[in-house]
Amino acid sequence: MVRVAVLYGGISAEREVSLWMGPEVSAALRCAGFEVEPIEVGDDLSAVIAALRPKPDAVFNALQGRFGEDGAIQGVLEWLNIPYTHSGVCASSLAQNKDAAKTIFAAHGLPTARGCLITIDDLAASDPLPPPYVVKPLNEGSSVGVEIINGGDNRRAEVARAWRFGSTALVEEYVPGRDLTVGIMGDLALAVTDIVAKDGRFLDYQTKYTRGATRHVTPALIHPEAYAHALEIALTAHRALGCRGATRADFRYDDTAGEPGRLVLLEVNTQPGLTPASLLSGQALHHGITFPELCAWMVEKAICRA
Repeated sequence: MVRVAVLYGGISAEREVSLWMGPEVSAALRCAGFEVEPIEVGDDLSAVIAALRPKPDAVFNALQGRFGEDGAIQGVLEWLNIPYTHSGVCASSLAQNKDAAKTIFAAHGLPTARGCLITIDDLAASDPLPPPYVVKPLNEGSSVGVEIINGGDNRRAEVARAWRFGSTALVEEYVPGRDLTVGIMGDLALAVTDIVAKDGRFLDYQTKYTRGATRHVTPALIHPEAYAHALEIALTAHRALGCRGATRADFRYDDTAGEPGRLVLLEVNTQPGLTPASLLSGQALHHGITFPELCAWMVEKAICRA
């Protein structure tokens, strides 16, 4: 029987998300016929390495955020010569750095939001863009730390004072409209999903992970040209970063002036959230792929690449 170690938990701001994922993935892999060893990851890397002895046949990386999907744990697993799910060191690192990823997207002609990298001192001093604009940490996920600055709300200096994500930030124009996402499995763009916040709120961390706060419409009810274009952009972005396995591309879709609207690629998640209710799982099910089958596919692809 194939033995799979599931790494979950971690030390990032998204630890709680990963703690939800680990048991769900473990249960799905057992259902698919694997021998599963869950390993909760903390701040002691040597303990993680010790838990991976003897070597499993593969690691299912269910970690989220920094040190889990930014190339760090991927490098450790490469050193240990253990096959692992999702993208490799380089693609993971590039995707997690929003500014680096945007540079690559732009080089491939993909639509991104107008913006720039700034210091927090610059943000405290003046508006870097005409409001409204968005302030983002450079290397966090799940909308951790994302702030929207509207004209006249006097929050800019307050956001700068409270900033805890390093000395720099990415600022981008605020794109009105809808939140869309496209999951990728290998060379297949699965579907476009419209993520609808029930109270019309911005999809911040709390909204994303509060049960019942959003609903997922798959396939998204948007213009066919925009739908096809979103699938194409997501697959191109996946390939441009050098990703492998499953990813998820997130978009803003400005249809406020009518359709087809303007698509803006925000980021590629190299390790999308993964529970039976997650966006990627829902899109896979749209193709008749169950959650255990999706998790098994990820492990099989990892072993094949070893």
